[in-house]
Amino acid sequence: MKNQAEQIPEQGVLFEANYLTRTHKLLTSSPDIALTELVANAWDAGASCVKISIPDKCDEPLVITDDGCGMSRQDFVNHWMTLSYNRLKHQGKFANNIGDKKSSRLAYGRNGIGRHGLLCFGDKYTVTSTKDGKKYIWEISSTGKEPLTIESEQAADIDKKLHGTTLQVNVNHNRPDPERILHTLAARFIADPSFKIFVNGETISIDDLTKNAQSAKMTFDNIELEILFIDTEKAAKKSIYQGIAFWQQNRLVGEPSWILGKDQILDGRTSMAKRYVFIVKSNDLGEFVAPDWSGFLPSETMTEVFAKLAEHIRGEFSKLNKENIEEIQSNIKKDFGERFANLSPLGKLEVDEAITHITTTKPSATPDTISVAVEAIINLEQTRSGKNLLNKLSQLQPDEIEALDQLLEKWSVKDALTVLDEIDKRLSVIEAIRRFSEDPKIDELAVLHPLVTSARWIFGPEFDSPEYASNRQLQTIAKDIFNFADADFVNPRKRPDLVVKGNSTYSITGTESYENEISSIEKILIVELKRGGFTLGRQERDQAQGYVEDILHSGCVPANAKAFAFVVGHNIGNASDSKVCEDRGHIKVMTFSGIVDTANRRLFRLRTTLSDRYEKISGIDLQAQAEQLNLLR
Repeated sequence: MKNQAEQIPEQGVLFEANYLTRTHKLLTSSPDIALTELVANAWDAGASCVKISIPDKCDEPLVITDDGCGMSRQDFVNHWMTLSYNRLKHQGKFANNIGDKKSSRLAYGRNGIGRHGLLCFGDKYTVTSTKDGKKYIWEISSTGKEPLTIESEQAADIDKKLHGTTLQVNVNHNRPDPERILHTLAARFIADPSFKIFVNGETISIDDLTKNAQSAKMTFDNIELEILFIDTEKAAKKSIYQGIAFWQQNRLVGEPSWILGKDQILDGRTSMAKRYVFIVKSNDLGEFVAPDWSGFLPSETMTEVFAKLAEHIRGEFSKLNKENIEEIQSNIKKDFGERFANLSPLGKLEVDEAITHITTTKPSATPDTISVAVEAIINLEQTRSGKNLLNKLSQLQPDEIEALDQLLEKWSVKDALTVLDEIDKRLSVIEAIRRFSEDPKIDELAVLHPLVTSARWIFGPEFDSPEYASNRQLQTIAKDIFNFADADFVNPRKRPDLVVKGNSTYSITGTESYENEISSIEKILIVELKRGGFTLGRQERDQAQGYVEDILHSGCVPANAKAFAFVVGHNIGNASDSKVCEDRGHIKVMTFSGIVDTANRRLFRLRTTLSDRYEKISGIDLQAQAEQLNLLR
């Protein structure tokens, strides 16, 4: 009798006949998505023109032809026939070159599934590709026990100058509507005017596609800009491109994004960012374009261009939101129901004003974000009412009443409020730091670093001084040691101390002493925050130590000046504290949780005692409290 192992036939992994269509259901059931992915493949192949022929009825061929780089036999085996092919790993982030022409175009492909879009229309198709003097024809099927099978292959020698790929599939189902597909593809690839798409011999120019787009003109310093504001939802479901595209003489500069210089207009993950496109057309920006057209060269002119565009674009979004304010107000009031209905007339007015302010000044704010702000206003309104105060007094225990009486004998109510207000300021900052440092999505530059550096008392009582601020001597030193070439100074007129370099954000501040009416730097505080999830090691400690040494040896500070550097991250590896320059320089390695624990001890552990007071307050509300208390820049 044969054992079980001998009875099992030798074979590879088996697949159901519809494995690919089930695995990539959305791609293989939507003609819009399928053709978008197939056109994106042509884009990645460096094509400048894609022609699509859609039949009038089923059982006839749909043909897609591009003038991209084409595929050799090895390319076909390695790329097309490899499931989940990692394009980024094997070919890099740029589209393929054609001949000696190097592509500066970012590729769309990442996970190698776009080619399966052909299965949206039929389970057999033909690939014809030309490259390096060879023409190949492959017939492919997806009907057997393997996801893809090469049914036949032909090869022939041709002119070496020819290149490109043609895909052909008989449409058995999901026949696309040519007019819809044309508008969909044109809208999704609108940002690059050099990429042409034809469907059944028809194409859509930028003028056709933007007939209903808002248009504005801007002129300054002999530079003329035309700004097109396009709602891609009116032309298609979404745009592959997001953000602001610059066209210099009808050629795309860099890649579209929602960042203008150092200013981020929208979070690209939001629905608003994915829906709208701005195209900035000009013939006057040529001298500011980088040689490889990957972006703009740094200049005062482009800084001004970015600033004026940012103002204009935010204005457009504010107009959009104003049109929807009444609907937003109505929906949020329904969410809060009885709590909103019980507010005083003043409280209701404040809620309406808050919604209006947020929707017009923060166009990317989500309904959830607005609801958090409204809830904070409702809580504040209830807290400050006389009824609430009487309720709290009625619940006081006898020992608490006696303690309150003793307090009021020694202090006025104003004195008590002043002290309690200062404590509340500091506790709010500590709790906000704790919350935000645990959130990997938080913007350290805009939120976390201003909180940490504004609460200098955390790093020692000697730093808790109103005179601790930036000065011109430190500005000069900071610019030298951080090197303008690879560091960004955030709004240098307003925050000359805040520097972004690599994966770190630095703030540099100092105190001054006065001898014989001459001012000089006495102590320097450097706070370095590492971006999310960073583990601090000796390299990070040594880098901070080098900055301290550079500052103390710069010749711009007195011989007796001292520098204190705090390097803050989420975890500490093989790093320890150190001293340099005969104890004039001190480097301390800390975690965010260490900052919170240190602050708690400096405030006599009041945060632990009063934890319930802050536990129910959202991080956004805590940040708002800190801003109102002038703790943020």
